[in-house]
Amino acid sequence: MSAEHEAHPLFLPLVFAGGLLFGFGLGFSHMAQPEVVLSFLQLRDLGLLFVMFGAAIVTGLTFFLATRFLGDAPLTGDGYGRRLKALDRNVLFGGAIFGVGWGLSGICPGAAYASLGIGNLPILWGIAGMFIGAYAQGYVRSASDEPRVVGTRAGDD
Repeated sequence: MSAEHEAHPLFLPLVFAGGLLFGFGLGFSHMAQPEVVLSFLQLRDLGLLFVMFGAAIVTGLTFFLATRFLGDAPLTGDGYGRRLKALDRNVLFGGAIFGVGWGLSGICPGAAYASLGIGNLPILWGIAGMFIGAYAQGYVRSASDEPRVVGTRAGDD
């Protein structure tokens, strides 16, 4: 998030409103409860599949319509573009590691914060683990010679 995005008077209030809706939806659909997510991951309760598909359909329609009728993002003024990401070693290993963490904890990052809102204070251990894991990955990456990915949208070079 750059300072120019924060300059628009509605940017931060709408980010807050979006987070409020996201958290309410996660709590309302029970996705903020790790035991429900673990039951889903064990294929015992597939109700969350409908939640995810429902959210993906609404998001897909929104982006489909916005990119055709708005041209630029209303709050940032940035053009819409595809994020081009190659299926490389980092995507595969990162996805696998994320999946193991998700399976062990029963919670993904967004749902972890929403879980705090429904009074699940032990989730703070999971959130602390996420921060430490992300910091460790950043530390390892900065120490390696691996180049950072920049210009991930079409036309960015």
